[in-house]
Amino acid sequence: MSKKPILPTPPAGRPRTAARPSTVAVVAFDGISPFHLSVPCMVFGSDFSGPDLPSFKLLVCAEKPGSLRTTAGFTIAVEHGLGVLAKAQTVIVPSWRDPMERPPEALLKALRAAHKRGARIVGLCLGAFVLAEAGLLDGRPAATHWALAAAFAARYPQVRLQPDVLYVDDGDVLTSAGTAAGIDCCLHLLRRDFGAEAANRVARRMVVAPQRQGGQAQYVEQPLPATGSDHRLSAILAWVQENLRQSHSLDTLAARALMSRRTFTRHFRQITGTTVGQWLTSQRLALAQRQLESTSRSMDQIALDAGFGSAVSLRQHFAATLGTSPSMYRREFRGG
Repeated sequence: MSKKPILPTPPAGRPRTAARPSTVAVVAFDGISPFHLSVPCMVFGSDFSGPDLPSFKLLVCAEKPGSLRTTAGFTIAVEHGLGVLAKAQTVIVPSWRDPMERPPEALLKALRAAHKRGARIVGLCLGAFVLAEAGLLDGRPAATHWALAAAFAARYPQVRLQPDVLYVDDGDVLTSAGTAAGIDCCLHLLRRDFGAEAANRVARRMVVAPQRQGGQAQYVEQPLPATGSDHRLSAILAWVQENLRQSHSLDTLAARALMSRRTFTRHFRQITGTTVGQWLTSQRLALAQRQLESTSRSMDQIALDAGFGSAVSLRQHFAATLGTSPSMYRREFRGG
């Protein structure tokens, strides 16, 4: 299996040349959290379809269709059984009620069959436990909620757990960290298939960040609360995003924040979960993607706007991070 870069919040995945998915099956179960179920439904549901957005046939299914209890005290009615997994291009397990409970064999079998025929399988939050139990994560990198990372690693030592990232895209199998990280993963799927602009439009309608920075390490319980320095640093990050054309370094940003290099580095990682260099590259790639999708600007102009300096540098970063070239990315997503 080829090695893929696993980033806390990759700007986009490898553009797909195969037929794009049209049917998304979401697996519900008795005792499901309404929030976890709503995440893929909000991103791929009909509420956000339109002339400028991709549309999907969303099917919520369960091992036993009918009335299912939720953790919020109300019930939901599920019409479809696991048979819909046989025709879905993307299958999403949004969570699981108990990580120590083995999922029903019928569900595990249906997931294996869907994956074998070529469906893309996604496990959000504790849904990673279900995918691991089905054997779909053996030898692969994966993510899950930080609070249960140790339990996951102990139970599934054959899986290469990535404890600090928001999600992992391993091609035909994806997993995410806890709760809201499922939004990041689902938006990433849109970005991967339809480009940054489509994902950004859905994110704007949901009133969420189209691309959060860093990994889930920043959300792990920490003994120290946020400080005024963190708020000042957030303002500087917003300024950098508006001035990516300029040259930025750890030293210049620390000086702008009136912090020492060491203090700035510590606060930066607390807020973003990553390094200055990785964060800058992510922001510059995201800007280049948007311009490639929505403008006719030359590669040299886009490279300058995004702060890469030259088209050669732009191509190198696209190849290293996205596995494609800027020109191929433009052909794939321009007007898509």
